[in-house]
Amino acid sequence: MKRIGNLFDQIIALDNLRLADEKARKGKMRSYGVMVHDKNRETNLLALHESLKNGTFKTSKYHIFTIYEPKERQIYRLPYFPDRILHHAIMNILEPIWVSVFNKNTYSCIKNRGIHKCAKDVIQALKQDPDGTRYCLKIDIRKFYPSINHDVLKSIVRRKIKDKRLLGVLDEIIDSVGNTDLPIRNFTTDPTTGEVVISSLNGVPIGNYLSQYFANLVLAYFDHWLKENKRVKYYFRYADDIVILAPNKEVLHELLHEIRAYLRGLKLHVKRNYQVFPVDSRGIDFLGYVFYHSHTLLRKSIKQKLCRRVAKLNKRKVVPTKALYKQQICSWWGWCKYCNSINLMKKLSKTFPYEIKFNRSKCPL
Repeated sequence: MKRIGNLFDQIIALDNLRLADEKARKGKMRSYGVMVHDKNRETNLLALHESLKNGTFKTSKYHIFTIYEPKERQIYRLPYFPDRILHHAIMNILEPIWVSVFNKNTYSCIKNRGIHKCAKDVIQALKQDPDGTRYCLKIDIRKFYPSINHDVLKSIVRRKIKDKRLLGVLDEIIDSVGNTDLPIRNFTTDPTTGEVVISSLNGVPIGNYLSQYFANLVLAYFDHWLKENKRVKYYFRYADDIVILAPNKEVLHELLHEIRAYLRGLKLHVKRNYQVFPVDSRGIDFLGYVFYHSHTLLRKSIKQKLCRRVAKLNKRKVVPTKALYKQQICSWWGWCKYCNSINLMKKLSKTFPYEIKFNRSKCPL
């Protein structure tokens, strides 16, 4: 595989930093970090350029907060300047290089893919080949983001990039998880004493812009191994959630054993709650949907959230305008386009204060 150099100067170029600044601020124009940065915008970008050029750049301290939906997770957030701008500057140059490494069965955080493209591909596979998709292996990786090994990640990054100055910056960002009062923690057991040891040497922080690309990259060659070496026909991966379809369960159990061995080489582990089951008996709960050969349903929790959202809007003392009302529910409504939800959509539409029509022309059903 050809390794690419001479990337660092492209990344730190002032024009690229200005472009990164424009991208990083989208949807955040009124945020405190952007407003502070704008007071000395050009001076700040020049200072970032010089710190990178001189090799003095260091990742800022992370701010940590907790979210509880869809599950409890710690989110690590960096300041807008200089870190978020730098991350966008890096991806302006590296994104096409790294995306070229990903195969078509990887969907998370890649332009023109995402949840709904993955859902369409699953639906298509189930409908076109019901005999070849009778059984499903569904797995995910235990504590995926906190478990990513830095040495493994760095070695994978070096398979495609050879620019030493850029690698130095990427290594510093990868190792920056300790720049916080509450570092990402990995629990291991000391083999001599049996005591639990807390380590912060592993993991990439959820919320870091580069982390989503690092996460895809660490599994990129695993994807190729499954498709090209193991000849898996129906394989779908969204982050660390993996679905594999096959005509019988024996093939899937044998494959699971090999997957575990491969992931151990990456210092990752399959969760114990893996499942091998016939698709028609229970459906594939994946990406917010439940997929069957004959139809696709919205996951119950997603449907409940949509109904609660509509009820909350309808109970407001001051009814929002039609445009604002539609804006408030359109993202939830988007989920319905990719499943058999005509009855749900009709039922909810009757509660709307306005007549609102949603386009289902691009729906795969």
